[in-house]
Amino acid sequence: MPITKSAKKALRQSERRRERNTQKKDAYKELVKKMQKAVESGKADEARALLPALYKAVDKAAKTRVIAKNKAARLKSRAAKLVSPRPQK
Repeated sequence: MPITKSAKKALRQSERRRERNTQKKDAYKELVKKMQKAVESGKADEARALLPALYKAVDKAAKTRVIAKNKAARLKSRAAKLVSPRPQK
């Protein structure tokens, strides 16, 4: 446990930050799961409707460094690929 006043304050700050970071991470993970379920169940329109919300959640997480910038780009790319119509051969 922290002893000095500054260490106590740092602990309070880190607890608040951890809570905010967890909320942001859970938000984009939940959207990814919803999108995957929608695609698997054949609801392409619903999945496409979730795409802007997913982009927003991922960008917010990357902006505050909850996730890395490249991970955000990878998640957005995979989500877009998942909902894009498949080209016929």
